[in-house]
Amino acid sequence: MNLSRTARLLFRLALVAGLGVIYVPLLVVLLNSFNADRTFAWPPTGLTLRWWGAAWESTGVRDALWTSVRAGLGATAIALVLGTMAAFAVQRYRFFGRDTVSLLIILPIALPGIVTGIALNNAFRTVLEPFGVGLGLFTVVVGHATFCVVTVYNNVLARLRRMGGALEEASADLGADPFTTFRLVTFPMMRSALLAGGLLAFALSFDEIIVTTFTAGAGVRTLPIWIFENLFRPNQAPVVNVVAAALIVASVVPIYLAQRLSSDVGAH
Repeated sequence: MNLSRTARLLFRLALVAGLGVIYVPLLVVLLNSFNADRTFAWPPTGLTLRWWGAAWESTGVRDALWTSVRAGLGATAIALVLGTMAAFAVQRYRFFGRDTVSLLIILPIALPGIVTGIALNNAFRTVLEPFGVGLGLFTVVVGHATFCVVTVYNNVLARLRRMGGALEEASADLGADPFTTFRLVTFPMMRSALLAGGLLAFALSFDEIIVTTFTAGAGVRTLPIWIFENLFRPNQAPVVNVVAAALIVASVVPIYLAQRLSSDVGAH
């Protein structure tokens, strides 16, 4: 399709405007984390690392960070197991309701977070509380895993479709048992897809707040929840900006690595 010079210019301006709406506020947060003025006067009157030091010394921030890491690792582990198994079942086997199973696996990431949160909260209170298991880190991990499974499932399913089954059939023809074939043939070819899916799942879990609010209970604070609770406290505002800036970096890194892994595999 050939576009006129004016049309190309308009598209570029629209692209710049769209990216600006997304990324300029993030840059402001990053700059404010170094702003020497507690009231965030703009432009900054000076730059300082004082707030970064205060954030590191904050017990609440460190505890919330460790809680987020544990929740992310737990949800990612569950997602890797369940997402991989589901992808193998859907791609390698033909059975009644296969398309329905695929839809049900993908559906949680499309549902509004508040709907998922309310549903999980009701389910946990109905099923777990009679057995003495209340809302806490375990329920947060399970709640996050419901949508983290989707990222692993999609990555592994796409890789299995590109791989086909010729190499695995050749391995079987040469006398390898299913475990040996998986260890020497299947797993090496899908390793980067698993890593990319795991990184995306961890990033989703680490940043999640809506489902966490309904599944965490009173004693569990992840980093996003800590930010929300302290957002409107004047004395904590500089530290909140630092934590938000750190979250931006922590979110970008796994997503960038996952994107590079996917693009590198596609290039080969």
